Amino acid sequence: PPTVPPPPGPPARGSLSLHRAYLRSPLGLLRLGQLVLGAAFWVTVAAHKYEGAAHFALFAAVLVWLLTLALFGLSLLGRWELVPWLGSRWLLTNLVHDLALGVGLYAAATGIMGHKAKQRSFCNLPGYSQHCLYSAYLSASVCGGITACLYLFSGLYCLSRRCQDQRDII
Repeated sequence: PPTVPPPPGPPARGSLSLHRAYLRSPLGLLRLGQLVLGAAFWVTVAAHKYEGAAHFALFAAVLVWLLTLALFGLSLLGRWELVPWLGSRWLLTNLVHDLALGVGLYAAATGIMGHKAKQRSFCNLPGYSQHCLYSAYLSASVCGGITACLYLFSGLYCLSRRCQDQRDII
């Protein structure tokens, strides 16, 4: 009996390499800042005793940070086309992530941590002997506010590219 040749394998993908143009672009630099300050926010909250609404602030910060890390990694490797349905709309995906999730959730988390810092402002007085969380909550609030601004800037960058009928993130 004649032998049938094996079916062809999947098409070979190119080797992984860094998309250096993305890393030098405004969006790439903003993403790096978001990752650094976002990590500072949630590490500051997680490293101290927290209760109540701070659980939501920590959840929101970690969720957005992980999604940002995924966007950054896929964009840096130039592999966003591997994401079903969203890969063909990568600029819009970044825009919605930045404005809806980034700004929205970090603004809420910043408000929560600012409110908690205000509640603990009494322990900022000299001579107060108990453990004080004021500094931690205030630091987290400042990091969250700056991070929310970075998400706003990257969202406006993506929006301006979209309004110029650009389809790519760079």
